[in-house]
Amino acid sequence: MLPQEILAVLTLLCVFRASVSVLDEDDDYDLMYVNLDNEIEGPVLGPEDTASCDCQREHTEWDKLFIMLENSQMKENMMLQAMDEILQVDLQTLKEELSQLTTNLAGSFATAAEKVTSHIASQVEQALARSSDQAEVTKRLHECEQGKVLEHLLLLSHNVSSRLSRLESACLRRSEVEAQEMDKFSPTRGDNLILNSLWKELQQTRVELKASQKWAAQHLLPAGCETAILFPMRSKKIFGSVHPTAGMTLRSFTACIWIKVTEALDKTIVFSYGTKFNPYEIQLYLSQESAVLVVGGDQHKLTVKNVVVPGKWIHLCSTWRSENGSASLWVKGELTATASDIADAHTIPDGGILQIGQEKNGCCIGGGFDEALAFSGKLTGFNLWDRVLSAKEIAAQSGEDACGIRGNIVGWGVTEVLPHGGAQYVS
Repeated sequence: MLPQEILAVLTLLCVFRASVSVLDEDDDYDLMYVNLDNEIEGPVLGPEDTASCDCQREHTEWDKLFIMLENSQMKENMMLQAMDEILQVDLQTLKEELSQLTTNLAGSFATAAEKVTSHIASQVEQALARSSDQAEVTKRLHECEQGKVLEHLLLLSHNVSSRLSRLESACLRRSEVEAQEMDKFSPTRGDNLILNSLWKELQQTRVELKASQKWAAQHLLPAGCETAILFPMRSKKIFGSVHPTAGMTLRSFTACIWIKVTEALDKTIVFSYGTKFNPYEIQLYLSQESAVLVVGGDQHKLTVKNVVVPGKWIHLCSTWRSENGSASLWVKGELTATASDIADAHTIPDGGILQIGQEKNGCCIGGGFDEALAFSGKLTGFNLWDRVLSAKEIAAQSGEDACGIRGNIVGWGVTEVLPHGGAQYVS
């Protein structure tokens, strides 16, 4: 739509052109003079002025022009009013259409959101179902493995029982032969055959028993231990965080643990306790075939060599006393190394972080760990006391009730031990 000023100018030009054409015509052009109601009234005329006014005089060209201009302005106002009414109707229609469109879009969005939510929920349910199926499969595999272990042990027992029966029969035969040949001093040919048979049976039984014990040691947990934590690989994200039940302000301690390492590198962390100021307050780590105890800093070490066998369960205990700096390492309940002046007069402060399978780096849990230091394998029976245990108490932990004894700072099966990054409990 053109602006109102441009429209008024165009209208004025049209009127002027029409008036010029009227002036050129010879015929009389009678125009109707329209008096507007809102015309400004002039001064009141007296009788003399009225008498002298010639009301029937003919309109001049300028009067006609102004009359036409007034008529055109009225038409312009009417046209503008009509256009405003049309625009208002169109605007109202547009508003209604936009409202309808918004309603339709809202409905479409709600439907789409409902579909997406339903799809996500379906995927989550499917994932949970798959996880449940995998857990069930793992459970069945574990039960199957336990069944194989029991089957193997039963078969071994049956074989040993059969061999013992044959040995008993051979012994009876031997007794009968000896009774029949009491007067002879040299062994007979039958005696030699019986002795050779007994010797072969005993040797074969001994070999099979060793093989079965080795197989059981590789597949079963230590006696009395129901669960262990599996570290499937070396990773800077795989570790376990330990939350002691009491404070870690220590002037003496005993720490014991069962481990079965997959592979030990130059430094493979078993457990570590450190603070922000000293990440190496307590550490027990493996170095190839050696076990190393660190107290108060890396300069205070105690090492025992040739004790670590990959793939085989081993029980390690470490003790320390601040009074004279005495420290010791125990393997399978036996004392293997001792030293003095190890961080003597030192006090291990509280407020640090205790971890298994990784070392504290002075920053934060799970950040900046070194993959080369990570533990891979299984561990169980981790206990920590605030005192030095006796030799009898340490030896008892590597016996038939390996996990039945619990520490007063960390007690396996009682203290919270959280696996992270792929580490998991197994039984």
